[in-house]
Amino acid sequence: MHDTLLLFGATGDLAARQLFPSLMHLLRDQLLPPEFRIVAVARQPHDNDAFHAWLAEHLPADERDPDSLAELLRRIDYVHVDLSDPTAIAPALASVASRRCVSYLATPPYLFVPIAQGLKRAGLLEDPCRLVLEKPIGSDLESARAINAALGACLTEDRIFRIDHYLGKAAVQNLLALRFGNTLLEAVWHHRWIESVDILVAETAGVDGRESYYADYGALRDMVQNHVMQLLCLIAMEPPASLDADVLRDEKLKVLRALRPYRADNVSIDTVRGRYEAGLVDGAPVRGFSLQSVQGREPVETFVALRASIDNWRWAGVPFRLCTGKRLAERVTQVVVTFRPTSHWLFEKPRRERAMPNRLVLRLQPQENVELELMSSLAGPEWGALELQSLPLDLSIEPAITRRIAYERLLLDALNGNSTLFVRSDEVEASWTWIDSIIAAWREVEAPILPYIAGSWGPAAAAAFLPQAPTRTGGVQRERRGA
Repeated sequence: MHDTLLLFGATGDLAARQLFPSLMHLLRDQLLPPEFRIVAVARQPHDNDAFHAWLAEHLPADERDPDSLAELLRRIDYVHVDLSDPTAIAPALASVASRRCVSYLATPPYLFVPIAQGLKRAGLLEDPCRLVLEKPIGSDLESARAINAALGACLTEDRIFRIDHYLGKAAVQNLLALRFGNTLLEAVWHHRWIESVDILVAETAGVDGRESYYADYGALRDMVQNHVMQLLCLIAMEPPASLDADVLRDEKLKVLRALRPYRADNVSIDTVRGRYEAGLVDGAPVRGFSLQSVQGREPVETFVALRASIDNWRWAGVPFRLCTGKRLAERVTQVVVTFRPTSHWLFEKPRRERAMPNRLVLRLQPQENVELELMSSLAGPEWGALELQSLPLDLSIEPAITRRIAYERLLLDALNGNSTLFVRSDEVEASWTWIDSIIAAWREVEAPILPYIAGSWGPAAAAAFLPQAPTRTGGVQRERRGA
């Protein structure tokens, strides 16, 4: 395991909210080397004491255990430097040039290349040093290729770790176990038995404080291109020959390349764009997203719904409905796989057209759990006919069993050189190819951005993309056939 983490963007929200707490947990659980060091790098002109005070103030309130915090701060040295200047980065980090380092870039993508070039000058990208990048990698195919090419000039692909924290979630790893460790599911994981797949990533938070970022990205580039498409790949990929990192990623790449591109004649039918207006979220009033085109940039969406098709033998004809948005009714991330109805219905209650199909429900947030919904009998002496109802079979791990949060798992994997749960350059470029087809079709037809009230489930036109929207009780809103 490498013994030094260089954390760029150390004064950012991600570092304070996720990365430093994860490192604190790993230290507390003695999962890092005794000599482990953290070099926090950012532009702000702090010294060590000032940065330690800043971090103690900005950690989440429930992550301020005095002993754990003291152990974390003892290992942190702070370096302030202009992150856009490679010639300044190299001398600033000369003191750690002899250590086995992993450099973590929790920065905007426009800083990836200058930071990598500075690390290269300092000798901090020579084998066995590694580089970890946060999403997004670019804003379209052209920019992603440029970043990948520039990084490739600094170090080899096998030492570049592009992080998508959804891949570190326990429920996502459970999906791989359920699919490939059980004959029961893999035998029916096919268009003959699956009717539809719904992937929903809903957030109650807005884009407050990130308006400038959203002026360049919007929901499609910010969420669909990475988180949503990685979930889609794990659902749709063919069984890999092994869990070797490149074997697994080869199968995901096949899915991305099989996605049907959008065209002007179908994009208005198969997509919906939205932007939230003022409303109520959790009973509190919130303002709308009002940022318009800036310096020639196009207006962007805070909500997007897509109907995707995968053109291969396994998934022909199965719609994949992908939906994500800000300021929606609930904070929830879930995947719902809906199976086809039974070929012949024997029971009087419910009637066939009102019978619930079997569903596999994978929830990633706010709680992580997996349920398989099956029809079960309610037969008893008070009923004159056999009656069925849908009942969930909980497939989750018991809460008493410790599970690592996503960033803890991914930090350990990066320090150990395990790239299985990270994204390869050709995956990034294949996903941008598909995303670019959507954007090009939107431009061609001048697709509107529809308003929706904050605290709702998005524009009214998106209802057809949300048959699995959660209920207020946390369950899945079941679409009744024929109702």
